[in-house]
Amino acid sequence: MSLEKNYEAIQNELIQISNQLYENPELGDQEFESMKLLVKYLKSYDFEIETGIVDRPTAFRAEYTSSKPGPTIAYLAEYDALPGIGHGCGHNLIATFAVGAGVILRQHVEEIGGKVVVLGTPAEETNGAKVPMSEQGTFDDIDVAMMVHGADVSSESGPMLAMDALQFDFTGKAAHAAASPEQGINALDAVIQLFNGINALREHVPDDVRIHGIITKGGEAAGIVPAEATAQFYIRANERELVDEIGAKVRKIAEGACLMTGASVEISNYELSYDNMITNQVLSDTFTKHMKAYSANPVYPAVPATGSADMGNVSQVVPSIHPFAGLNEPGLVFHTKEFADKTITPDGEAAIHDAVLALAHTGYDIIVNKDLLQAIKEEFENR
Repeated sequence: MSLEKNYEAIQNELIQISNQLYENPELGDQEFESMKLLVKYLKSYDFEIETGIVDRPTAFRAEYTSSKPGPTIAYLAEYDALPGIGHGCGHNLIATFAVGAGVILRQHVEEIGGKVVVLGTPAEETNGAKVPMSEQGTFDDIDVAMMVHGADVSSESGPMLAMDALQFDFTGKAAHAAASPEQGINALDAVIQLFNGINALREHVPDDVRIHGIITKGGEAAGIVPAEATAQFYIRANERELVDEIGAKVRKIAEGACLMTGASVEISNYELSYDNMITNQVLSDTFTKHMKAYSANPVYPAVPATGSADMGNVSQVVPSIHPFAGLNEPGLVFHTKEFADKTITPDGEAAIHDAVLALAHTGYDIIVNKDLLQAIKEEFENR
C-alpha cells in the first residue's frame, strides 16, 4: 500500500479542483457547475453517479463497489459558497478533501474489498441537504461517514450545537399612524415585544444556549401602522432536547406578544433544523493518528461547540467525524474573504495533502481491520 504515491498521482488534479471551485463560487442549492466538476472527476475514476438525490438538484451520490465484500466508507463533500464572500468557509477544500480521499481509497478496494461512496451535500450554510439524507435513508447502507473542514489550525472532531431556525410572521392592521392610530394593530410592536421577551429569557437559560435574530420586515412607512412584520431567529444549544425546550418557550413569548398587541402570528422553520454533532471517538482517534502522521503542523484537541452544521444530523444515524484541517494561520476568521483567499495558497495545498491522506488511510484501516469497525459500531450503539 502506498497512499502517498496515490496522492502524488492526483495532487495537481485536486489543487485544480479546489482552485476552480474558489474561482466560481455558487450559493446553496445553486451549485450546478460545482456539482458537474466533482461528478465529472469521480466519473473519470469509474464511480457510478446518481444526481438529484433527496429531491435536491445539486446533490449527488458517487460510488465505487469492489468485487469483494466489505464495509462502505462515505466521504461527504460540501461546495456551497457565501453571498458576497465566495468560499469564506472553505467548502472548496471540503469538496476536494472528499473526492480526493474517495479516489485514493478506490485504488485499493479491489484488493481489500468494500465500497467507497462520495456524497455531494449542498447548501450546508442555509438548508443543509444532509438533513433529508439522514431522514430518507441515504446512510442506511453506509458504515462510517467522514468529512474534514478547513480552519485556521487543525483540530480533532468534537461537538457542534443543535439549531432551530424559527420565523415569526406577525399580522396586524394598517391605519394612518397620525390620523387614526386607534384603528391600527401594530405588527412591528409585536416583533419588538418578541425581542424584549427573548432578552428577558436569556437570564434563565443554560450557558450553552444561544438565541440571535433579526427583523427582516418592519413596515412600509413611518406614517402607516405596520400591518405585517417578520423576525427570524436561530436557537442553539449543546443538545437537541434543550433546543426544543427553549424553542417552546420562545413560541410562548410570541403568543404573549400577540396578546399584548392584538396581532396574530404564524411560526415556521425558515431553514432545516440541525442536530448536535456526536463525534465517534474511536473513528476520530483513528483519523487523528493519521492526520498527525501526515501533517507538519500540530493537531489540537477538539474545541468547544460554537457553531452548527448538518453533519450533526448524520452523526445521529451513522458513526461520524467532522475534524478540521488547518491553514497554518491561527486566528484566521471563518466567513471572510481572507479565509477564502487562504484556501488557494501553499498552506491550502498542504491542507489538501494532509486531509485527503488522513481520510483515505482511515477508510483503509476500517476496511482491513474488522476489530476497528466493530469498536466504532459498538461505541455508536452505546452513544
